[in-house]
Amino acid sequence: MMNPSTSPLYMLSCLVVLLLLPLPSLFADPDPLQDFCVADKSASTSVNGFLCKPASNVTSDDFFFDGLSKEGNTTNIFASNVTQGNVAVFPGLNTLGVSINRVDFAIGGVNPPHTHPRATEIDLVISGQVLVGFVTTENVYYYKVLTAGQVFVIPKGLVHFQKNVGPEKALIFTSFDSQLPGAAVVPLNLFASTPSVPNDVLTKTFQVGDDVVNSIKSKFGS
Repeated sequence: MMNPSTSPLYMLSCLVVLLLLPLPSLFADPDPLQDFCVADKSASTSVNGFLCKPASNVTSDDFFFDGLSKEGNTTNIFASNVTQGNVAVFPGLNTLGVSINRVDFAIGGVNPPHTHPRATEIDLVISGQVLVGFVTTENVYYYKVLTAGQVFVIPKGLVHFQKNVGPEKALIFTSFDSQLPGAAVVPLNLFASTPSVPNDVLTKTFQVGDDVVNSIKSKFGS
């Protein structure tokens, strides 16, 4: 009798399993194959990311960004401002899988519920008192009020927010494990999209009337 472990079918099954094992790694950004790949923002070719600038054209300025040094304008309906430091404005981040934002809050300001579909986030409070929270896919709410020097992690893709709960303005820096984490801001997605999400979808979803939906949309200029 043939040993099952040496049968052609068994060996073929093992081979298939071995071939499939590396597949999950193919869905993540690959490790860089060179020291750096500064984004060539002038390239006409579009790829999933950015082409590399020729190394001979790279300078120290490509690895420098001072866009987070200035306080953002918080004169808006949310009383907050997000200054992004991703590959779109900081070409040296290309292929490195990291980025960082600055978030300024006026008193009572909020960075409204949103998600980053491509990144996990770590929040570091520089000044003030900031409530940071996220909601899981099981509708469990996790939160913490942070002060200067404290951090909170937001798992990838989950809805989260930050709110200034202190008596003065606040400042945090948020870092990501993606060069371009993306942001889907829930209230803007639902009430300020182009074209607009149909009112009957929103009234049914939130169990309110047209007047409420129209009132909310008007606040976002929709």
